[in-house]
Amino acid sequence: LRLDQERRLPSGAFASLEDLVRHYLVETGAVPASAAFAVAGPVHAGRSQITNLPWVIDQGRLRAEFGWAPVCLLNDLEAVAWGIPALGPEDLTVLQPGEEGAQGNACIMAAGTGLGEAGLFWDGQHHHPFATEGGHADFAPATAREDALLGWLRQRHGHVSWERLVSGPGICNLYEFLLAMGGDADVGQVGGQGLGVPEVAGKDLAAVIAARAALGDCPLCVETMALFASLYGREAGNLALKHMALGGVYLAGGIAPKNLDLLRGPGFLDAFLDKGRMAPLLRRMPVRVILNPQTPLFGAARYLHNQAFP
Repeated sequence: LRLDQERRLPSGAFASLEDLVRHYLVETGAVPASAAFAVAGPVHAGRSQITNLPWVIDQGRLRAEFGWAPVCLLNDLEAVAWGIPALGPEDLTVLQPGEEGAQGNACIMAAGTGLGEAGLFWDGQHHHPFATEGGHADFAPATAREDALLGWLRQRHGHVSWERLVSGPGICNLYEFLLAMGGDADVGQVGGQGLGVPEVAGKDLAAVIAARAALGDCPLCVETMALFASLYGREAGNLALKHMALGGVYLAGGIAPKNLDLLRGPGFLDAFLDKGRMAPLLRRMPVRVILNPQTPLFGAARYLHNQAFP
């Protein structure tokens, strides 16, 4: 696969995907014959209501406006799953080697602006990617502090999903919860202008918290990221068990590659393996971080080729 005419555009600056596509086509001069779009939301019957944008995407409408054949929509984590075969060893880093020669189902978990999850069914010869919305499943506390965290988040959001904790906004939620519980730092020390603001000194608040934790100069940031790593590991273990992922657990998204030292520490894997009698099974599962941010683009291309040439 070769990527060409790659651009990065802020989706929030456009009223619809069609507007964004028109802008892209004018800017690049590209004249595609077909197209595939990996979108952050559930896809059903060629249609998707995007989870964190006021967009409704319909592949029939795209086909009618742009004349593409075929035009495909797939979930963004499903696209990551399709992209894995295009990756080389340099595109992955290993957190747990697992059982040598392991084969079987696999799963993907991506923490970023949200929490995406997907699976790959193993038929004995090939993997078949499929989408889920598992990131929106109910969060289950395992400690007294997490009981308090659940209550605190429920007051704010009502339904509390894993996405409320294992994501960029989740890092901010954890920081604010620990601060409210008597943490010894405040957003001013992190560099912000007030609790809960989405950006700090022109940067993403979650990224600032993670960076200060890595430096070790903000105790509350360190505590926040330690709790985040534990929760990330817990939900990754949950996902691995539900998919019987002997073929591997893949961590994608923007947060994992930027926090490898955190994930290599004991917090993530201890929580991943903390499943009682199932711990030996989880030790057999390879756990890898996807380093290549272009994986969803590779996956969309492979999916489109599969649809055009089944």
